Amino acid sequence: MWEIIILAIVVIIGGMFFGYYNRFVTLSNRIDNSLSQIDVQLKRRADLIPNLINTVKGFAKHETAAIKAVTDARKALVGAKGVEKKVEADKKLESALKTIFAIAEGYPDLKANTNFLELQKELTSTEDKVAYSRQYYNDSILTYNLLCRTFPGVLFANIYSKKPRTYLEIAAEEKEVVKVDFN
Repeated sequence: MWEIIILAIVVIIGGMFFGYYNRFVTLSNRIDNSLSQIDVQLKRRADLIPNLINTVKGFAKHETAAIKAVTDARKALVGAKGVEKKVEADKKLESALKTIFAIAEGYPDLKANTNFLELQKELTSTEDKVAYSRQYYNDSILTYNLLCRTFPGVLFANIYSKKPRTYLEIAAEEKEVVKVDFN
C-alpha cells in the first residue's frame, strides 16, 4: 500500500518538473517567435521605403535633407542588431517618415499620386502589424513573467534558472499628448 502512495507522489512531483520545464520552453519559444514577427514587419516596412523615396524624389526634388534622413534611418534599422538597437532605429525611422508625409502635404500632385497613396497605405498597414506584433510580444512576456513570479512557478524558475524578461516599452517622449492647433 505504501509503495503505491510513494509511487503516486513520485509520479506527481516528476510530472510537475516536466510540466513546468515544458511551460518555460513553450513560453520562451513564443517570445522568440513574437520577436521574429516584429523583425519581419520591420523588414517589410524597410523594403517599402525605397519605393516611397523614389516616388517622393520625383515630386519633391529639393527635399534632399528629409529624403536623406529616411534613407539613413532605414539603413540603420536594417543593420541594427539586438532588440534595443532595433527599437531605437525604428523610432528614428518613424520620425523621418513623419517628415516625408508632412512634406507630401505641400505637394498636391504627390498627395494625389496613386503610387504614393498605395505606398502610404501599405506603410500604415505595416505599422498596424508592427503594433500588433509588439503587443503580442509583450503579452508573451507577461505570461512568462507571471510564471516566473507566482507560486509554484517561482520555485521552478529558480530551479531552471529562468529570470523575468523585459517588455518593449514606449519612450517617454512618445507618450506625450500631441498638440493640435487649428489657428
